[in-house]
Amino acid sequence: MGPNLRGVLNCVVNAAYTRGPLKLGQLVSWVEPEMLYSRIQTRQASIALVETGKDGFPVLFLHGNSSSSDVFARQLESPLAERHRLIALDLPGHGASDDAIEPKAAYTIPGFANTVAEVLDALAIDHVAVVGWSLGGHIGIELLEREPRIAGLMIMGTPPVSRGILGMLRGFQPQFDLTLTTKGRLTPREMDRLARLCFGESPPQRFRDAIARADWRMRKILGYGLMMGAGADQKKVVEHSPVPLAVVNGEREPFARLDYLTGLDYANLWDGQCHLINAAGHAAFLDAPGEFNALLGRFIEDAAAFAVLSQTSDLGRRHG
Repeated sequence: MGPNLRGVLNCVVNAAYTRGPLKLGQLVSWVEPEMLYSRIQTRQASIALVETGKDGFPVLFLHGNSSSSDVFARQLESPLAERHRLIALDLPGHGASDDAIEPKAAYTIPGFANTVAEVLDALAIDHVAVVGWSLGGHIGIELLEREPRIAGLMIMGTPPVSRGILGMLRGFQPQFDLTLTTKGRLTPREMDRLARLCFGESPPQRFRDAIARADWRMRKILGYGLMMGAGADQKKVVEHSPVPLAVVNGEREPFARLDYLTGLDYANLWDGQCHLINAAGHAAFLDAPGEFNALLGRFIEDAAAFAVLSQTSDLGRRHG
């Protein structure tokens, strides 16, 4: 996906809107070579999606705070797309999606999870593996707590924390620049600092542009919700959920405490261990796509198998 893709998408979307606004749950789509682009109208925003096709087990990618689905290009354009249905969306207030109609309701972990659930409804997806990076991982854990459609969750740069400030202090490093993720308007210099933290010392300009595009209200509302304990107790969720949970991080992870992650008592930790990718940072899937994609490919197969077992168990209970 090229750096000018978002502008092209918006032009096509605007043309699609000439017959009137989208209705709730309506999907409008168009095809680029090997990719399907679409928009789904949810209660809070029109959501932009990109997916690799209709075949294979579905995998949903959720990006981080002030980012976009573009960060997952090295997964969507990999051989994984030949075997699975890979889907990436832009959260409300991010990328090519609209800003939220009701920011205070939409820009919290539960609010984002509500929108993602609406997208799954519109796509008629029964079972899905979720890959969540940073904020996307927290949304994935929220979904894990309430969504039976989740057959597997992989989190990166996401400490599953207890509710409130104390829980956050235990799960996150005492990193001063972490405050940028919950600050409203950012100066150009602050945007540069956040981009370097997330993507390394020389981040592509399109990732910096995604930070500038993000609805500034989102960061502030999200931060307040986290401090007030909005949503599920994520530590308890991962300690009790039977769904396979993969934990993958870069060796140079700047935000999450790696010792905290390895010390949790997971109910079903995939591979029986937290995976660490050498010399990678917050976005390990970008820094080491080969190693990451190999892990992801194995995880998707296991999530698909878990979905089959879950369906079989459900049928057994209905006819038992």
